[in-house]
Amino acid sequence: MREPQVLVVDDDPAVRQALQGFLSGNGCEVSLAASFDEALEAFRTSPPDVAVIDNQLGAVSAVERLEVLRAVDADVPLVVLTGHASIDLAVTAVKKGAEHFLTKPVELSALLATIQRTVENRRYRREHLAAARAREPEDPFLGTSPAIRRLAEQARRVAGSDSPLLLQGETGSGKGVLTRWLHEHGPRAGEPFVDLNCAGLSRDLLESELFGHQRGAYTGASAAKAGLLELANRGTVFLDEIGDMDPAVQPKLLKALEEKRFRRLGDVRDRCVDVRLVAATHRDLPRLVAEGRFRADLYFRVAAIPLTLPPLRERSEDVPALAARLLEGLPRHHGAAPSLSPAAIDALRRHSWPGNIRELRNVLERAALLAPGPVLGPEDLLFQPAAAAGGEPDLELTLCEVERRHIARVLSAQSGKVDAAARRLGVPRSSLYQKLKQHGISLPRSGRPV
Repeated sequence: MREPQVLVVDDDPAVRQALQGFLSGNGCEVSLAASFDEALEAFRTSPPDVAVIDNQLGAVSAVERLEVLRAVDADVPLVVLTGHASIDLAVTAVKKGAEHFLTKPVELSALLATIQRTVENRRYRREHLAAARAREPEDPFLGTSPAIRRLAEQARRVAGSDSPLLLQGETGSGKGVLTRWLHEHGPRAGEPFVDLNCAGLSRDLLESELFGHQRGAYTGASAAKAGLLELANRGTVFLDEIGDMDPAVQPKLLKALEEKRFRRLGDVRDRCVDVRLVAATHRDLPRLVAEGRFRADLYFRVAAIPLTLPPLRERSEDVPALAARLLEGLPRHHGAAPSLSPAAIDALRRHSWPGNIRELRNVLERAALLAPGPVLGPEDLLFQPAAAAGGEPDLELTLCEVERRHIARVLSAQSGKVDAAARRLGVPRSSLYQKLKQHGISLPRSGRPV
């Protein structure tokens, strides 16, 4: 677990140095600010885990400006110190966003305990929020565009039905997310949900996955195995890329859907099954039917209720909301959730998104990893696996090389200042020096990494 990053804000240099010495000696990574403006800049560039702020910063009352700091990053806890305490001031401080209010002269041991408890509570809140979000099904209708509102209305009308659904849309448009939502909001919520991507699966493997097999059914079948239809009984089966299903398996699936029974491979006994089928494809199924590559009777069975997901390029007004939601789930490499500058949002909206939401997620993950700070600009957005310096595609880089390049880039952005670079990277200075040695990054007199 990394050292907690503490920002000490006090206009008295003796107090700043005393607090830095004590906190650094007790396992904290400390940065200093002599004014409220310096504190504001630190929040923008390298948000700490906790900020300890003297209320009287020259002629400025910090309590009256806490809301400004919280507008930059509301996730950073604020501990206010004051030499002139009163009940009214304490109430005002809490209302403005202070988590703790301590009277000076403060016992250093009490301050340290408050910081440690505050950081631990912050970590717990983050973990609890992440766990809660992980349990929530993703919202497939995020946005305000007419296309996504129309899809939401259609999906809500059919969610309670038990009829098969066919989701049509380009790769990466969110068919899997919509299927999960339909399951969670339908009559089979709480029952099993299983999914299978049919693309690239051989006939034998596809049959085994769907229907299961008995021991000895084929070479290598050393034990009996239940198929996905059996495992999903009373629940939902999601067959992604059903247009790529082997033609020899299609009549067996049709029979299982119509008769609600099937046999495992190598078995002579029928097994009953009751599932709702949701199928998805990016292919033109009617054309495949006309070409004889997909059974017409299976098509009419799975396409009882068709839903079409719009491509992202047709709902560009939804991109900012989608991007914000995706960024919430990304690792916080700089101590704060990644955010987008207005110019970056404009660049995202102007992109054509051939890979749809999946491409958007990849672009944001790459930007959050490689950007030197928590605010992503248009220069951080790589819309294709663009060639890196020397013509080497960035997707072919090893993790070690990505780390080396990122450290070098952050050091350059910080003019070779190791302390500032360590704060931006969210690591102790000693750890950064170890990384510099590990990757062979030297610091010449100019301070620029080479």
